[in-house]
Formats: sequence, structure tokens, C-alpha cells
Amino acid sequence: MSVELIVQLLDAGMTAPSYARQGDAGLDLSSRIDVTIPPAGGRFVVPTGIAIALPEGHAGFVLPRSGTAARSGVSIVNTPGLIDSGYRGEVLVTLLNTDPVEPFVVRRGDRIAQLVVLPIPHVHIVISDELPLSPGGEAARGEGGHGSSGR
Repeated sequence: MSVELIVQLLDAGMTAPSYARQGDAGLDLSSRIDVTIPPAGGRFVVPTGIAIALPEGHAGFVLPRSGTAARSGVSIVNTPGLIDSGYRGEVLVTLLNTDPVEPFVVRRGDRIAQLVVLPIPHVHIVISDELPLSPGGEAARGEGGHGSSGR
């Protein structure tokens, strides 16, 4: 299945998001700027230099790059970041440096995150006094909150 993603380059020096390898799920997003993010919880909103037009019925999810997270402890504050199909502004990534000592240096053009585009169904809300049984036939599962299944 293929989905058309329209990309506007907001900076002549930037490139469109791309897959690093055939079969990858995430498109690499790059930094538009140089920035140093301080350690111990430092964060910075990093512009990517692109705007996108997602097709109706789809959403974009901005996720951390696993290699960057493993090597440097850098993640994304609101992971996954959600991009609605109606959003037309610059794609921004709020990086978070969890390393207790080392700052994280980002250079223009560095890959900083990945974008996954997924179909999202429109949900119709139905108000009910009672919920139906779960698909597994369980009536009370979840009443104990998180972790209530005992695992």
C-alpha cells in the first residue's frame, strides 16, 4: 500500500524525509539548525525545515530514532508527537536530553527523529450506560486500573 505525502521544503538547503532502507516504517526527519541541548533534562524545539500535507484519514507520528536514544539518551518529549491531517505548519521535534552529564550536539542536516504515517479511522461516539463484554468475554477487566490483569 502506498500513500502520497506532499512535502514543502521551507528551506532551500533541506531535503525531503526519506527512508534509510527499503522496508523501513519511519521516514527520517532532519534538523534545520545547529543546536546544543544541555544534559539532565535539557530540551529544545528543533525545526525540520519541512511542512507536510497528510491525506485525510491519516496521521503522522513523530518518534525517536532508536540508535540516537541508545547512544546518547536523547528522546522526544511528547513521543509520539501527533501530526493531524489538517496541520500545515513546519514539522517541529521537541528533543529531550536525558544524559546526566553530556550535552547533545545537533548539526543542521542531522537525522533527529522519524515520521510514521498511518491510517486513522474517524470515530463515532456512542454514549452508553453500560459497556459490552470485551472481545475475550471479560466483563470487569480494567476496573483495577493499570496493571490490574496481574501481569
